Amino acid sequence: MSTEHVATPSLANRRPAASVIAECLRVQASVPPNTAVQRFFGVSPLGHDAEPWYLGALGELEVARRLDALGRGWFVLHSVPIGTGSSDLDHVVIGPAGVFTINTKHHRGQHVWVAAKRILVSGQRTDHLRNAAHEAKRTSKLLSAAAGAPVEVTPTIAIVGAKRMTVRERPADVVVLREVELVRWLRRRRAALAPEQVERLAVVAAQPSAWQRMPEAEVVDHGAFERLRVDVDRASRRRVGWAFGLVAGLGLAGWAALPLVSEAISAMLAG
Repeated sequence: MSTEHVATPSLANRRPAASVIAECLRVQASVPPNTAVQRFFGVSPLGHDAEPWYLGALGELEVARRLDALGRGWFVLHSVPIGTGSSDLDHVVIGPAGVFTINTKHHRGQHVWVAAKRILVSGQRTDHLRNAAHEAKRTSKLLSAAAGAPVEVTPTIAIVGAKRMTVRERPADVVVLREVELVRWLRRRRAALAPEQVERLAVVAAQPSAWQRMPEAEVVDHGAFERLRVDVDRASRRRVGWAFGLVAGLGLAGWAALPLVSEAISAMLAG
């Protein structure tokens, strides 16, 4: 009797933001499509409940794009399923400088304030530091067990799209960077792993079994997400166009009325 062997999928082939894209599309599926009138006026097709997932996906995609610039000698995993629930790690980076978990936080247009024990976003307290530290500790435990040797992991937060980031005091145990600083910071880190150690850890980390659960057999429709992204961007441009048109229209109306206003003022002064 023969036994059929099914190849174990490698996490190295998992695309960025897979989990959040899947959830975004699941939530968005219940949102009715925009009418012709709504499309004409640039109403966003994105549902209210889908928006956080959408923005999260954009943040992870942006960080993944930047991590591509690390080049040879670096190994990057994206959207790594971990544990028995639905949790995942945004990015795991393995390279000469060591092992890093990168937690992406997309705070578009907001003010991010960083202190030793807390990160505030537009004045609101967050659990970003605690969550990032927990992810790194969990990753260290799992990779150490899978590799058969201690693996140190540095928790890192990548802030995406912030209007301003103020660092009052850098946290001692978690690295907080803007997305534009990430690759340069990684490259400038002192070497901690030899090339053969990087390769060995990369092989271990790519195995789903290292993370205690197999990735769910989810079919992520990246094409559908790209179409949604195109529609959202088109609606945004249309709204901007309407806004400029309104301002221009008001300006022209004001210019046209200027002679009448001038005449009225002259009459008042003459009176």
